Amino acid sequence: MKTNQESDRSCAGLRLARISYWLWVVTLMFCFVPTLRAQDSQPDHESGSSTMPVASPSDHDAYGGPTQSARAAPAAVTSNSAAANNNQDDWVKKWLRMVDKTRSEQPHYVAPLVTTHVLLVQQYRYDSSWQTNSDGTQTDNYGNGRGLEIIPNSRMEVQIAPPPYIVHSGDIVDGSGDTSMFVKFRALSAPEGKGDYFVGFFFGASFPTGSPPNGLGHTVLSPMLALAKGWGPFSIQNTFSGNLPASGTNLLGRAFLWNTAFQYGIKGKIWPMVEQNSTFFSDGPDSGKKETFLTPGVVFGMFQIAERLSFGIGGGVQIAATHFHTDNHRWIWTVRFPF
Repeated sequence: MKTNQESDRSCAGLRLARISYWLWVVTLMFCFVPTLRAQDSQPDHESGSSTMPVASPSDHDAYGGPTQSARAAPAAVTSNSAAANNNQDDWVKKWLRMVDKTRSEQPHYVAPLVTTHVLLVQQYRYDSSWQTNSDGTQTDNYGNGRGLEIIPNSRMEVQIAPPPYIVHSGDIVDGSGDTSMFVKFRALSAPEGKGDYFVGFFFGASFPTGSPPNGLGHTVLSPMLALAKGWGPFSIQNTFSGNLPASGTNLLGRAFLWNTAFQYGIKGKIWPMVEQNSTFFSDGPDSGKKETFLTPGVVFGMFQIAERLSFGIGGGVQIAATHFHTDNHRWIWTVRFPF
């Protein structure tokens, strides 16, 4: 059993983890919302152009030339400042138009609870889970490997997830887990009414920033094939992946995962779903074993907060469906802020 001092440290660390993650969310909202509001509130008079007209260098020279009167000097400063602001606005507008165009070229399913989302999305996501392990102990995961997801170009998405904070019952040490990154590549896609499908190749990696048992102690690479198809409000998302340690395979083993999410959209705001999550182990202590979970859940959203910023929330429970399982009754809670 944990001592009172250890419990105090655990509670303090948990509070710190919760505060740090919500600071991430608040920071993102304060950084992005004013900029996005400014871009959406400014009219774009050139629908065929991605930039706004700015003063040319020759115009600047004319305003700032030696023959110009002293009264015109403030106008030169104003012109240069306006040009700089327009250049910044142009970059943001161009990027946001690219994001909107990318979204319009693929279906519009919501992200499942466990299965990797089979779409390029731009959002901040924070998940938590509470599970009962096979030995009867409890494990709480605050963060769950989720974080900031950005679309840098029309074919890719980049995810950066800060280390989760993991809390255990009993005498197991609490602490931060590993940092992870994920890159998605969209190979083929079509929106609803034009095929309603997605094909992509993804690649993830986790890095040993946390100490065992909260961190794996080794870098793990995760290549993935992603497929999705929709029929009206019904859709299926599939991922096939492997967790391949770069070292320590004899301790960690290799795992091959097959996840499928079935979901149904009700007026684009309510998304009941059922997921099948299967893992096949190779090498390591669980070599030759497999486990399957069924995960019923629901996501509500997205609800608009301000112009581009939206909000969604959901939850569910992961239930073991095979005799062998490393944990059971894993409750999951998720919140997303697409922008």
